[in-house]
Amino acid sequence: MEYLAENLSQTLIVFGLILLAIEVLVLGFSTFVLFFLGLGFTATGILMTFDLIPETILTSLLATAIIATVIAIFSWKPMKILQNKAGKKQVSNDIIGHQFTLTQALIAGQTSIYRYSGIDWKITAAQPLPAGTQVKIIAMEVGLLTVEQVR
Repeated sequence: MEYLAENLSQTLIVFGLILLAIEVLVLGFSTFVLFFLGLGFTATGILMTFDLIPETILTSLLATAIIATVIAIFSWKPMKILQNKAGKKQVSNDIIGHQFTLTQALIAGQTSIYRYSGIDWKITAAQPLPAGTQVKIIAMEVGLLTVEQVR
């Protein structure tokens, strides 16, 4: 512990890099808290290395908090936009193309229930389909299957 306190600037840099690695490699950049703290610790360690701020625990914690807060304030919105840029892509899987017969009428724009593989799925269609119609699954979302009549 004494070694870490004597080499505080290097300890802060290493700790900051570890937090950055955890954020990016383990968490997949899903939360920004460790990212901001990692940048704060690293920047504080660099400032202490160049003797721009004194090497004390209190100063290091205060500087880290200020730096992390400033970085968070200025980069929160751009990073949130970057994180939300997810393309909507239809995943191909075994359920797409599965055919079955409707047991009850399906009204356009409304949902019905279909039990498949032990799960109750909501099903929907663009056009009304009467009970007994042979349909196939053309798209899937979380808990919702879109079907169309087999021609």
